[in-house]
Amino acid sequence: MKKYTFLVFHRDYAAFLEQLRTLGVVHITERNANLSEDAQLQALVSQAESLRKVLAQGAPDDYLQRKTEIEQAIAATRKEANRMAVWGDFSQDRMAQLAQAGYALQYFVCATKAFQAEWGVSVAEEGGQTYFVAIRKQSEPAIDLGGSATEQVLNEKSAADLLKDVDALNGLLAAQNAKIEAWQVQNIARLEAELAEVKQQIDWQKVMLHTDTQADGSLKIVEGFCPVDQEPALAQVLQNNDVYYECEVPTEADNTPIKLRNNWFTRMFECLTGMYGWPSYGEFDPTPILGPFFLLFFSICMGDCGYGLALILIGVLLTTGKLKIEMFDGLGPLITTLGIGTTVVGFFLGTFMGISLADAAWVPEGVKSVLLVGNLELAGMTYDLQMVMAILIGVFHICLAMTIKAISHTVRFGWKQNVATWGWLLLIVGGIAVGILGLTVLSPEVTKWALIAVGAISALAIYIFNTPGRNPLINIGAGLWDTYNMATGILGDVLSYIRLYALGLAGAKLGDAFNNLGLMVRGDEGNVGTWIGFIAIVIVGHVLNLAMCSLGAFVHPLRLSFVEYFKNAGYEGKGTLYQPFRATSKE
Repeated sequence: MKKYTFLVFHRDYAAFLEQLRTLGVVHITERNANLSEDAQLQALVSQAESLRKVLAQGAPDDYLQRKTEIEQAIAATRKEANRMAVWGDFSQDRMAQLAQAGYALQYFVCATKAFQAEWGVSVAEEGGQTYFVAIRKQSEPAIDLGGSATEQVLNEKSAADLLKDVDALNGLLAAQNAKIEAWQVQNIARLEAELAEVKQQIDWQKVMLHTDTQADGSLKIVEGFCPVDQEPALAQVLQNNDVYYECEVPTEADNTPIKLRNNWFTRMFECLTGMYGWPSYGEFDPTPILGPFFLLFFSICMGDCGYGLALILIGVLLTTGKLKIEMFDGLGPLITTLGIGTTVVGFFLGTFMGISLADAAWVPEGVKSVLLVGNLELAGMTYDLQMVMAILIGVFHICLAMTIKAISHTVRFGWKQNVATWGWLLLIVGGIAVGILGLTVLSPEVTKWALIAVGAISALAIYIFNTPGRNPLINIGAGLWDTYNMATGILGDVLSYIRLYALGLAGAKLGDAFNNLGLMVRGDEGNVGTWIGFIAIVIVGHVLNLAMCSLGAFVHPLRLSFVEYFKNAGYEGKGTLYQPFRATSKE
């Protein structure tokens, strides 16, 4: 990035801004923090929100309110028809004739086992309840059966008549939906264009508010940032307008925006980086590391190659537009990639739709031999192999984070500010490396002296030279406090990675439980009914398990990245994303 300061005569300022917007490469510096106090800007923002709301809804409020009223009326009428169905069809004319003859009808419901024939005429029995009608003369008092039966109030219409009303309401609903569709055809494109225009006005107003005025309003000063590769185009505009400007190399103190440069793979994971915060100018972009590890963590947490295939299908449908889910808009390629990773990792973890591949008789022995299942013997004790793998992945992930922190902070702040960082890196990573070499190629004597050298150099860096030029006693105290934080923090951070193993295990066990439940319903000699029950339980169970596993496999790897990794990598994420002042396209 290059930092530009433009000085423009007030009469030429609007034309100059229009050319900058057309060019679309300059990120305007935010100088005015009180944008909420500008009435014109807030009116434009309110207008944009109203337009977005209508576009999101697909119709004005009154259209949708009428549709909702019809849907509620359909639901209420259908419910009433279901209530009246037990009383059968009856004629209002016959009811009127009985009333003219001096008879009155009362309707009751009671438990079937409590019903007595002298109470009235039974109409129906349903769900352990008897529905009956009692007949009396109008001159007689109303029949009161006390708590033995509950009197019912019937609708004036029979169930058949009410269902006719439902059909009529469905016709009204269809007409309302057609009205909404016609409105969309006539207005959506216009509203999208109007929203794009309002957004341009918002951007313009923000730039005006970020403009400094000097010389009694005669001069306009505005600052911005331009990527180095876009400078020739900007230079041509400045030359054509004869604008005075200054160009300099920006610093972090300038709140310089950043423009990420990732390949097709890591670009899919930029949305995760944005959830935490964009890197500052000069700070490393964590996405190239976050992406592959998030993919690995997600795949381990899912741990089922069958679920991976399901995610691939969902991702492809989202990408091709065959499936539309608003919250996953634009995430089809990422979901497909996560599905591929889950399929591969889930295979090696030995689980397919809750079935243990290591125990299945139909899986060839050659396939079983490559599965990462079973136990591992360490120091005379037995551990689950996948749990050990999760911890080792955590150790490597944290060591990588500490290495990145040491290198990036040294580049940003210099050696003097990072002596202790290198000391901790040498102690932990160097100690692990020497230990591994000691178990493989180094002799015990060489290993002992190598560990002593690593410890001595690390101690000097951590306790004596952590802040060069400061009182050594203060350095020692700071080193001891840092030791306490590192000892408690690193151990907790490493143990956090056990969640990778635990989530994968939980998903596999739950999937197996649904399989066993389905098999119990099917039985040894299944018939059509038991097979239907088996299929229903397995499908519903695995859909629920897939949803729960996907949620856990997203949240917990994100936590490992945002907490354990970012903390040890020294990532702050307080930067601003490069957003050039340009013409706004339709949403």
